[in-house]
Amino acid sequence: MDKDEEMDKELIINEEVEEENNDTGVEISDDVVAVIAGIAVSDVQGVAGMAKGFAGGITEALSGKKNLAKGIKVEVAGKETKIDVNIIVEYGTRIPDVAFEIQSRVKKSVKEMTGLEVVSVNVHVQGVQTPQEKNVKIEEKENEQDE
Repeated sequence: MDKDEEMDKELIINEEVEEENNDTGVEISDDVVAVIAGIAVSDVQGVAGMAKGFAGGITEALSGKKNLAKGIKVEVAGKETKIDVNIIVEYGTRIPDVAFEIQSRVKKSVKEMTGLEVVSVNVHVQGVQTPQEKNVKIEEKENEQDE
């Protein structure tokens, strides 16, 4: 093999290595993706709230802040992510429509903000909020504000 053939072979090998390492060097935390998804879900009409997970409830109680990632489980693997959303729907809303809207908004928001490919958004309906329950919550909030 002459010198020119060796240089061509070396260039091809270097190009392949560059393509494999064409990573941006940015690693996005599962928590960041969960917050983005949580904000997207909170904008969907018909969602009464997020189903509380044990850890989310404790975090919210201790910090006194609203946990935007509550009810959301995220798995990031490389440039792909899977998201599970646990919601409570308002009574009278059409659940398939709410679920489809959540899937659309979460996929769009996560893709635009992180560049990750969203493989799946699984929506789990954990409950239904009746009008009576909604009125009780409104009264509780008013009482908290008065104090």
